[in-house]
Amino acid sequence: MSLLGRPRVDVTLRISGFFRDAFPNLIDLFHQAVTVVSQLDEPPADNPLAARVRQEAAQWQAAGLTPEQAEGRSRYRIFGSKPGAYGAGLQGLIDAQNWTTDADLARAYINWSCYAYTGQGEGRAAPEAFESRLKSLQIVLHNQDNREHDLLDSDDYYQFQGGMTVATRALTGQTPQVYFGDHALPEKPKIRTLREEIARVYRSRVVNPKWIEGVMRHGYKGAFEMAATVDYLFAYDATTRCVADYMYEGVAQAYVLDETVQAFVQEKNPWALRDMTERLLEAHQRGLWAQAPGDMLNRLRAIALQAEAHIESRL
Repeated sequence: MSLLGRPRVDVTLRISGFFRDAFPNLIDLFHQAVTVVSQLDEPPADNPLAARVRQEAAQWQAAGLTPEQAEGRSRYRIFGSKPGAYGAGLQGLIDAQNWTTDADLARAYINWSCYAYTGQGEGRAAPEAFESRLKSLQIVLHNQDNREHDLLDSDDYYQFQGGMTVATRALTGQTPQVYFGDHALPEKPKIRTLREEIARVYRSRVVNPKWIEGVMRHGYKGAFEMAATVDYLFAYDATTRCVADYMYEGVAQAYVLDETVQAFVQEKNPWALRDMTERLLEAHQRGLWAQAPGDMLNRLRAIALQAEAHIESRL
């Protein structure tokens, strides 16, 4: 504590399936650190991890667990998907529009993420322990160590960071603070709020005419990447509420309403045009794009119908 100059931090890890398979030694190392810190005789204000372990161990014993079982469960801090499984369970719900409330997304995330790992073999299902960790979360942080990807070009980002955020919100009624750690330059790490990072990606890539021009050189796949970007922007908003209305309007204007881009997508991948318009309309219907201009929504509806008709004519 004297070396830290601050209280310790009680950290919960949600690891990916790849991390689980590739780095069992690091899982074991982190669990050993949790065990050691939880056994230190320090004031609760300086060591919240040890305080919470003692508190929860007593609660688990009162619930019927043996002292050894209670102590072991109270130290769970590393969670992931079921052994052999990958992902966080949200992509299917988002893609199929098969959800209604935060609770639906939270339930899927918890079911997929509640396996505790200690470095001593396969993970074991511990939904009660995982929910206990989520209820105590104040900050959700995702770190990225390269600039080869951004938050809006893969479903993994919203599934893991967004999933933890929406699960915490559903369990506590409060949205935790959400941050993005940019470690592309290890000597100069930058921590931004998720809202700041999404705004940065939106400006630098999503509606950047140079990026749009670049993906248009790739025909069908380029149109697919545009549609995927819209999907991931929507999914991040559904889980974290960190997307501003102007971003939906900007994407609609750049990807769908721009005559040149619309003609390109219609020709190369009409399914992408239909999907983008439907996703934007869904954002409005779910209250995520709250201040959508009425005339823009009408144009999007008309384009969605035209795209669907074009698809049917090609079948």
